[in-house]
Amino acid sequence: MGHIVLLGDSIFDNGAYVRSGEPDVVAQVRARLPGGWKATLCAVDGAITAGIQPQMTRIPADATHLIVSAGGNDALRNSGILREPARSVAEVLARLADVRDEFARNYRDMLDAVLSRRLPTAVCTIYDARFPEPDEQRLVVTALSIFNDVIMREAFSRRLPLVDLRLICDHPDDYANPIEPSAKGGDKIAAVIAQVVAGNTIFPRSQVYAQ
Repeated sequence: MGHIVLLGDSIFDNGAYVRSGEPDVVAQVRARLPGGWKATLCAVDGAITAGIQPQMTRIPADATHLIVSAGGNDALRNSGILREPARSVAEVLARLADVRDEFARNYRDMLDAVLSRRLPTAVCTIYDARFPEPDEQRLVVTALSIFNDVIMREAFSRRLPLVDLRLICDHPDDYANPIEPSAKGGDKIAAVIAQVVAGNTIFPRSQVYAQ
């Protein structure tokens, strides 16, 4: 029997954002798992990458798989950079490089801690979100590519499965608001998580999971 633990942010801890009576992601994961399997939510709405390690103190002793979704709130904290004035493209790129370097350090440290548990682990990209204003959406997607590059590099260098939320939550109905998953989006995420834990873990290798 398996026991999946969800670590991270409101991608998993989305109960406050779904409509009344609709299931959150952890409930949807449980519904997708084989009989006898369990799922535990350790993720916390609003958590940044550096906040994942405290969540690990609540991982059950019988956990068999860890799924991590982190980075979206790190990006949100740095979103003000999109509105800062700049004198050149080089200056903009230098500021973005500083943001990337800090995130890379934090994400690497977080993954080191998670992998120290020596359990099968998968990580998620940051999805594109859904802002109503097209120009803002373009800027957000472009900026998020910096964070997603870090996540993908770390996943591939460590031979971890990658759940690409950009390809999973690809419809406006998948979002309860611009940055949180709806029950529909959550069900799509849960379906992929169930697929991930059913995958081959005998030989460590990276696989990219979409729909």
